[in-house]
Amino acid sequence: MSTAADTPARADTGEALPSEVDIAVLGAGFSGLGAAIKLKQEGYGDFVVLERGDDVGGTWHWNDYPGCGCDVPSHLYSFSFAPNPDWTRTYSRQPEIRDYLHRCADRFGVRPYVRTETTVESASWDGDARRWDVHTSRGRLRARVLIAGMGPLSEPKTPDIAGLDTFEGHTMHSARWDHDYDMKGKRVASIGTGASAIQYVPSIQPDVERLHVFQRTPPWIMPHTDRPTTALERRLYRRFPAMQRLVRGAVYSGREINVLGFVKKPRLMAIVERIARAHMARQVPDHELREKVTPDYTIGCKRILPSNRWYPALSQPNVELIDGGVVEVRPSSVVGSDGVEREVDAIIFGTGFSVTDMPLGKLVTGRGGRTLDERWRGSPRAYLGTAIAGFPNLFMLLGPNTGLGHSSMIYMIESQLAHVMDALGVMRDRGAETVEVREEVAARFNQAVDRQLEGTVWNTGCASWYLDDTGRNATLWPDWTFRFRRRTARFETSEYDLTAEPAQREAVPA
Repeated sequence: MSTAADTPARADTGEALPSEVDIAVLGAGFSGLGAAIKLKQEGYGDFVVLERGDDVGGTWHWNDYPGCGCDVPSHLYSFSFAPNPDWTRTYSRQPEIRDYLHRCADRFGVRPYVRTETTVESASWDGDARRWDVHTSRGRLRARVLIAGMGPLSEPKTPDIAGLDTFEGHTMHSARWDHDYDMKGKRVASIGTGASAIQYVPSIQPDVERLHVFQRTPPWIMPHTDRPTTALERRLYRRFPAMQRLVRGAVYSGREINVLGFVKKPRLMAIVERIARAHMARQVPDHELREKVTPDYTIGCKRILPSNRWYPALSQPNVELIDGGVVEVRPSSVVGSDGVEREVDAIIFGTGFSVTDMPLGKLVTGRGGRTLDERWRGSPRAYLGTAIAGFPNLFMLLGPNTGLGHSSMIYMIESQLAHVMDALGVMRDRGAETVEVREEVAARFNQAVDRQLEGTVWNTGCASWYLDDTGRNATLWPDWTFRFRRRTARFETSEYDLTAEPAQREAVPA
């Protein structure tokens, strides 16, 4: 295995792809950049990061719709090894998070390893060569190890609506916002009321002539505690980094307490629901509108969203909330489930992402010619959300059951990266060519996860994007996050099959 000491860094993003590398990383968001940084720090120099966008940033590169921001506190939504004392708000907006990732790429010297505008089209395991054969939009390469950091929020999901292809107006998905399209004076249909919609709807409402918001299921909305950080706070964090670490720890602990309601004792969610109902009562005086925005499911079953702007925006005279989805699109209009035809100039899809039906499943083929999709059969599973039997030398970041309903995904990414780096270290020390999780180990782990999910608030009966095609929650981690970190802290060789390099294997006595 090559190291940084004997392998020159790959040239900048415009360079051609290498024909072979030791490690290929897919994606350059938090997961991919985190992997690149750790690889470089651990002395691995022969790797490349493949990114389909024209710059690093991942989710925070693609999602730049008006009002876009994070609903996890800024101090927690960053790498622990790269704190940012200069966050301007307690909950960061998209431009600051994107710029933070750009600075991390520069600060840790990983940009030369990134190939932008490079879409991975397929990756197949060659058992004879013990290499991944990766086909991209810019050519083919081979890699011994594949680290998939594409993330669950990478592929926009557009609903299949009758007549959509006949629409003569403008369409866009929130994750592919068209900033060249002028919303001023337009009649707009917004489909979906999830995390993206509750941010862009209040932002575009003052500009449009008419805004029709189509809602299938109302979200539970909590008061948002976002505020600007003061100049004094930023100075203190710069001068005393330990103070910011203390704040980060306090924020983490405060968010972790939510596990009690989500996982351990769902009846505690009644307290949270009272806060949400009081927030709704204060902001929605109109009884008819309040009835439409009141959910009929247990709070927490679907993602809880923070906003102080959503309800006021829906109350504006140029906004109509339609309780029900769109059933048909015509050349210049949309028809809701109420049967009313509404003339519109544009349609915005705030309909989320392919999470449990992640595109990676169709792209990656393991031993025996089986794709991940064929392996999963509609229900993604992985050991520690990271390793899959039948797929040697493949590590997923933010794979199945690593999602959180309460805390920072960066915490989970760093936990997985510790596991992956330990695995690579063991492979290097033992001269192992391949590593693969044992089938029975993965099965036992996933059975335990399923048992833990049974009594959680997420399994109380609502339909959510947490659930896969079989109805299983394939998205969320059903326990304290510190337990996940403890599980991933070490690579246990007893849980994996390691295969030595051919020369070493032949030297072993029969």
